[in-house]
Amino acid sequence: MKAVISVIGQDKVGILAMIANECADHNLNVLDVTQTIVDSIFTMTMIVDIDEMSIPLNEFADKMEVLGKEKDLVIRCMHQDIFNSMHKI
Repeated sequence: MKAVISVIGQDKVGILAMIANECADHNLNVLDVTQTIVDSIFTMTMIVDIDEMSIPLNEFADKMEVLGKEKDLVIRCMHQDIFNSMHKI
């Protein structure tokens, strides 16, 4: 199973590393990452494997949302099936 993590906010050093470390701390394997910076706004989408994660996905998503607020970022995490359903026409 996979999840999608999205991050948006003012660019600063270490955002990608911070998210990757949180994933590693909870045994999520990063499968793919895309990021861009437009006019100093950082955006990133990360696909992670959640088969071996150490906590439930909803707890991880809540934790990432709190981390985002602490770091002045918007961080969302959702199961890939939900993400795909939201973006189907």
